[in-house]
Amino acid sequence: MIIKGAPTSGLCYSPSDPKYWNEAGLKAEIERIFDICNGCRLCFNLCPSFPDLFKTIDGYDGDVRKLTPADVDRVIDLCFQCKICYVKCPYTPEDKHEFQLDFPRLIMRANAIRRKKRSGSLRSYVLSRPELLGRLAGMAPALANWANRQPLLRAGLEKVLGIHREKVLPEFHGETFEEWHRKQPRPESDSTKAVLFYTCSVNYNAPEVGRDAIEVFAKNGIALTCPKQNCCGMPALESGDVELAKRLARQNVESLLPHVRAGKKVLAIDPTCSYMLRKEYAELVGTPEAAEVAAATMDLCEYLFQLKQRGELNRDFKSTPGRIAYHLPCHLRAQNIGYRSRDLMRLIPGTTVRMVEQCSGHDGTWAMKKEFFPLSMLTGKKAFEGMANAEAEIFASDCPLASIQIGQALGKRPIHPIQVLARAYRAGGFPKPVEELKS
Repeated sequence: MIIKGAPTSGLCYSPSDPKYWNEAGLKAEIERIFDICNGCRLCFNLCPSFPDLFKTIDGYDGDVRKLTPADVDRVIDLCFQCKICYVKCPYTPEDKHEFQLDFPRLIMRANAIRRKKRSGSLRSYVLSRPELLGRLAGMAPALANWANRQPLLRAGLEKVLGIHREKVLPEFHGETFEEWHRKQPRPESDSTKAVLFYTCSVNYNAPEVGRDAIEVFAKNGIALTCPKQNCCGMPALESGDVELAKRLARQNVESLLPHVRAGKKVLAIDPTCSYMLRKEYAELVGTPEAAEVAAATMDLCEYLFQLKQRGELNRDFKSTPGRIAYHLPCHLRAQNIGYRSRDLMRLIPGTTVRMVEQCSGHDGTWAMKKEFFPLSMLTGKKAFEGMANAEAEIFASDCPLASIQIGQALGKRPIHPIQVLARAYRAGGFPKPVEELKS
């Protein structure tokens, strides 16, 4: 008996499997999964892909088979890989459901096959290589930052690369986090419990977040070392460049594996990077070694919360931020680890945290694109309103790109929760001393 909605012979989510690249198999899976999603519609209010898909199918009297290649392309382009539909979906492989439905990976596969058939654009080449951008801008960071604020130059950038002229872009620094960390004293012995995956965004655009992470862990008796590393590969994967993503992932696995086998955890600052290492590497690289690295990867605050649970977290906070509006990033929600950043910030005396669980609309490089920036700001509207309505002294988010998006909308950029902790450990880190609360 054939079960309606059951996987076709074209089911495949692993880029390491030759079946992944079979177009006929992909087409069969697109029809199957789009039909299931259309009948369910649980994700109608998530990314723009779903309302567009449902409206289009309705226009064909509910017949998914009538979707044109242009219709499918539009669904692919409107998916920004937030992964929240996978969290909501009751039919996933993780749930052991017979449908084996993974919408984000289906779209990723469709995008990869489309990319293989067509040559990639200059924009996709540039945006899929943040390290290249970082190195080039790092040659003259002040000039790069100045250029990114000039309307005429941004208009030219929009015309040449298709990056929206009004989109606020990440800033660059004269000293990367990697360069700063190299100058710090080395531990006398290799007795560290964890290594830091500091990410491209921290290295080139927010080195202060990395420095604060080192400080917080030092306060807790842990010297974080930083193995050789490169981009996690997510920008390449979302652009459809699977081979580049695989190469980057393999290099990271090779570098991180000795530390993992020495019993250390891999702590990623950026939720997108921790998601990539944790959820995508095993399938993308397709080796037992990649699975080992994936199993050892954690979010920065997730690890600190485990210290708290064991009674080992340093709670000697000197100053308090008061009210915090905390934006929970999609890629952190998708890891199903709980609200560890929020829970840690709540430990600071005199602190209240209002959590906002709405997508910021930045979503990797999607918000930078000329055709999607206005829609990205509309997508993030609920997040912006939630942050503004919190009437908080401090905005916080684990996601550096979400922070840029929220900062652009509200004129107040969130800081990373690890920075909240770092400042709270310092006397004068925040205006109000913790001692005042005791008197």
